[in-house]
Amino acid sequence: MSTEPTPSKPLAVNETMKINSRHLRGNIASDIADTSTGNITEESNQLSKFHGLYMQDNRDLRNALKKEGKEKAFAFMCRVRLAGGKATAKQWLVLDKLADDIASPSLRLTTRQTFQFHGVVKGNIKKLIKGMHQALLDSIAACGDVNRNVMAPPNPERSEILEQVYKHAADWSNYALPKTRAYHEIFLDEELVAGGEPEVEPMYGDTYLPRKFKTGFAIPPSNDVDVFSQDLGYIAIVENGKLAGYNVTVGGGLGMSHGNAETFPRLADILGFIPAEKVNEVGEAVLTTQRDFGDRTNRKHARLKYTIQDRGIEWFRGEVQKRITFKLEEPRPFHFTTIEDPFGWHECTDGTWFYGLHILSGRIKDTPGWPMKTALREIAEIHEGDFRLTPSQNVTISGVSPSKKVEISAILEKHGLSHENDRSGLRLNALSCVALPTCGLALAESERDLPSILSKFENVLDEAGLRDDAISLRITGCPNGCCRPYLAEIGFVGKAPGKYALYLGAKYNGTRLNRLFSPSISIDDAVTTLTPIIKRYAKERQQGEGFGDFCDRAILPADATFHSVGTPKAA
Repeated sequence: MSTEPTPSKPLAVNETMKINSRHLRGNIASDIADTSTGNITEESNQLSKFHGLYMQDNRDLRNALKKEGKEKAFAFMCRVRLAGGKATAKQWLVLDKLADDIASPSLRLTTRQTFQFHGVVKGNIKKLIKGMHQALLDSIAACGDVNRNVMAPPNPERSEILEQVYKHAADWSNYALPKTRAYHEIFLDEELVAGGEPEVEPMYGDTYLPRKFKTGFAIPPSNDVDVFSQDLGYIAIVENGKLAGYNVTVGGGLGMSHGNAETFPRLADILGFIPAEKVNEVGEAVLTTQRDFGDRTNRKHARLKYTIQDRGIEWFRGEVQKRITFKLEEPRPFHFTTIEDPFGWHECTDGTWFYGLHILSGRIKDTPGWPMKTALREIAEIHEGDFRLTPSQNVTISGVSPSKKVEISAILEKHGLSHENDRSGLRLNALSCVALPTCGLALAESERDLPSILSKFENVLDEAGLRDDAISLRITGCPNGCCRPYLAEIGFVGKAPGKYALYLGAKYNGTRLNRLFSPSISIDDAVTTLTPIIKRYAKERQQGEGFGDFCDRAILPADATFHSVGTPKAA
């Protein structure tokens, strides 16, 4: 651990909680067993995040329940650990049934490339986790002050390099797991063996990390994982058709707080180039440096981005260099062009096919005339390959043989999903967080209002002749940035009911943050305000200039917020 002097400020409450938790056990087991309430204690709520669980309540029902003298409608959100977003057809069917039987019953695909269950009452949480366990899935470290779900390009069959990168991502995900058996004891009824060796966390220590830690792998020219938003990133460098290694990035993170200038989005710096076989060694060095030097007195200042912002990338590079057995090399050239998922049918080098399906906000459910959940279940029942969740909340039906391609196409056509990809460029690139009614941090709507927001902008884009242009719009209910709104060409960040901070000017390929355009605006006023800008863009844009580039060049003042914070020096 660190030899730094004890901080003069008192430790954050969570630090003492982690120290006293007996490696994340706390009182979760007894709280889960308590049938007198649907809630758990705040300490158990914080600790349960390390096991992929968040206690929430339905905020739409709060006032009515309060009037009736009843407690809030408490339920858990459970996030699956799914490195690279890969799930077998059998696993899909298990998760689909668990959602029907004991959750919301929709499935939600997240911007961290995994599944979330919502509406899981306390009495069902062990049933859910045991059901996942039977399908070789878990929610360990999907949340909490640890390395969370690892992101990677979703279509390995397309090339040998994609498969190699996926394997490195999955290996790092397993390598960086906490070693505590708390999850298995609490939720899977594993008994603690008495008299054995004391349990230790060789990488995390007794206090784990100061704050959450996110990792993503990217393969240029696609930056689908938004690699510069990650605490730790690996950019694959391909030379002569082979994976030469990775440029490693550190210090990205997009969360902030309204009105607190000491919190801000930051894009990662490039640490250096490493051989491909050194992924875990460097990952551990980056993680333990943050473990030892991250701020444990102020959780709003505890992410790796602030450690690097305060101490400098040269200091951080030197500290990582001390912890590895080889020399970091100079970064190698790379170039990102896009973030968009490939939709529709694509043939792979191994003779199989994959189908990219757009799913707005990642919400998989059946609605009148639109039975998406049923259609995907029918596909999973005959599918011989697997499913790949994408970083943009979409799904890829992967590893499809030519004969199954005909059957799957028929299912998509029967349920109307074959036309889901025939959407505007804006809609195909849009992201949203869950927000209301379940997220306790949400200040404004996000997912529920996204369809109407897109329709309003699509009318303007149609008039301007821009319907098919790829423009990224992202909306989040609060400034924590779960759907990466600060990397959107048009970013809405919830501020109050019906009000959003509006950001413009990010680079479409995820290498430049946007900037504040309006501190508080309604959606209708934003449409009115942006209409002439969109029309100007259609007429005045330069060759190959994206909407975000146009706003950055022609609309935004040079000193607008976020312009220079953490901009990566990519080749």
